[in-house]
Amino acid sequence: MLALCLLGAITEDVVNHDPLTRFDTSVLETLHRHATPTGIAVFTLISRFGSAPVLTILALSGVLVLALRREWIVLGGWVAAFAGGSLLDYWLKLAIHRPRPGYADALIHNSWSFPSGHAMVSLVGYGMLAYVILLLRHSNRRTQLIVGGAAAFLIAAIGISRLYLGVHYFSDVVGGYAAGLVWLSACVSAVEIARRWRRRTLRLNPTS
Repeated sequence: MLALCLLGAITEDVVNHDPLTRFDTSVLETLHRHATPTGIAVFTLISRFGSAPVLTILALSGVLVLALRREWIVLGGWVAAFAGGSLLDYWLKLAIHRPRPGYADALIHNSWSFPSGHAMVSLVGYGMLAYVILLLRHSNRRTQLIVGGAAAFLIAAIGISRLYLGVHYFSDVVGGYAAGLVWLSACVSAVEIARRWRRRTLRLNPTS
């Protein structure tokens, strides 16, 4: 609910050109002034972890693994997370129609800016990956922190890379994270509800 409220607030600011958009410009200009060739090369590499080809490979690999393990409920949530996340990003971009920063022209053409698809889909994809890993393994607290921390670090790095490369505004990235968290929470909640319903059904009908 907090993520949904944050997404609504940021979207309203972007549509109405509220003070947040001036902060966007300030952040963009500051990062552009301090950009270096080495930094651009590093963040270009990081950004690729949130690209469509990489996340498609991750999605298909997860489908294969979960199907082989016959984790049908988790598989349904996995497919819904990736497919729904991509569709939600597409619809939001069409609805808001926010132009890209001027610096993006050299890298990206014919694409809207809000929300950041890299930020949104990477949060959904890597967040779902962390959830599935911890769900299918009986992990201790230390492992949970390592897996969750690694996923959070990668997701944050991808978002920062989009700012550094000048292809998104700050509010694009935060809005992408908010939208991604809304969808990830919905998918994880659906999986948890389905798994609990399944366990209850098995207890009541052991032969089913």
